[in-house]
Amino acid sequence: MAPDPRRWQALALVCAAFFMTVLDVSIVNVALPSIGRNLHFSQTGLQWVITAYAITFGGFLLLGGRLGDILGRKKMFLAGVVVFSAASLVCGLASSTGMLIAARAVQGFGAAVVSPSTLSIVTTTFEEGAERNKALGIWGAMGGSGAAAGVLFGGILTKYAGWEWIFFVNVPVGALVLLLAPRVVRESRAPDQHGFDLAGAGSVTAGLALLVYAISKAPVDGWGDSVTIGLLAGAAALIAFFLVWETRTAHPLMPLSVFRIRTLAGANIVGVLLGASVFANFFLLTLYVQNVLHFSALKTGITFLATAGTTVVVAALSQWLTTQVGPRIVMSIGLALNTGGLLWYAQIPVHGSYVHDLLGGYLLVGFGLALAFIPVSIAALAGVGARDAGLASGLLNTSQQVGGAIGVAIATSVAVSRANHLLHTGSSLAAALTSGYALAFWVVAGISAAGVVAALTLVRDEQVAAVGTVAA
Repeated sequence: MAPDPRRWQALALVCAAFFMTVLDVSIVNVALPSIGRNLHFSQTGLQWVITAYAITFGGFLLLGGRLGDILGRKKMFLAGVVVFSAASLVCGLASSTGMLIAARAVQGFGAAVVSPSTLSIVTTTFEEGAERNKALGIWGAMGGSGAAAGVLFGGILTKYAGWEWIFFVNVPVGALVLLLAPRVVRESRAPDQHGFDLAGAGSVTAGLALLVYAISKAPVDGWGDSVTIGLLAGAAALIAFFLVWETRTAHPLMPLSVFRIRTLAGANIVGVLLGASVFANFFLLTLYVQNVLHFSALKTGITFLATAGTTVVVAALSQWLTTQVGPRIVMSIGLALNTGGLLWYAQIPVHGSYVHDLLGGYLLVGFGLALAFIPVSIAALAGVGARDAGLASGLLNTSQQVGGAIGVAIATSVAVSRANHLLHTGSSLAAALTSGYALAFWVVAGISAAGVVAALTLVRDEQVAAVGTVAA
């Protein structure tokens, strides 16, 4: 089959949409104080602006990816952009806490349809080999820089336009994608795909949503709280049912045979650890520079420019290295650099400065993100056939989002526990918070280091040549 002459235009559009969904995971963080004051949120209620998005985003990713395989990836991509853009508009217009939280949940659902669709469109649009790896490198750069850029844009928009614009900005981007995508993105779907696994879809979606909800609530209610334990047990039961069901149904939502591809399985394990370290890192940094260094929303956002810019600049090198030497070594180096950045942050002082105490970490993490995220994205598609492109895309996104929820929850629990203990012993608030964040950075660095070990032991470079078996 001749290459799609509009493939690079299609890549630009799907990357813009993907960047938008990743951006919205973190863009809200620096705007939360403004949102809380304007809509009169309680301190416990404010977290739901983030949690509502995380639950539906993480919970529906696997279903969103599989629906693209069955119903058509272009069709689901466009539907997801419509839902995401409309929900973004409602978020910006929200006049009450309930309205904003409900719109954020719908926005997360739209993101769960868009994200896996973008990756499966890329894999089914480009020919195997260096060209596809280049396209995946660009896609990976959007994801790798999206979280950091979210904090940057969130600070700028909150300062100069108001918190509403962190949501309104999605509307013209979505409209442009909807205008151009029908002309340049071609349709593809899984061949000979019949039937829909309703029981599997319901159980895995409910299980993942419940898992993200339980993890997000644990730092507030406590990991040993009976409600937390009950929610985790319920999530485990639903996911266990799903796995058993998938071995027995004629048309499984997720054929478990896909995990026989060792590199795919390994890349998803690395994806969990990478997502946990990245999202926890940005979360802790945002709290430190605002609560301890007392940076404004704008200044907080600008600090993340070093990470976001470095990630974009290094993306081309990451893609080239992955093509030349394989993903295993490249992602291992990336995770090692990310670990180094986290260890840098673990040294934060109470009276820190950006240049002396933070900039080196921002740059290390920027390099690490580009060198880790892109080869993980490439390896996660190794050996996957056309019928399962959306499934593999949904799996990778799910791994990273669930990993992110776990990482933030662990980091929050460690930081809050440490800070509370020191406050009870007479430490100042700034000293207690700094010590809590520093200890949490040590823990997150350990998670990132585990990612290095997983990459070296579980990813097989020789299987990545099979990525090219994904065809339109």
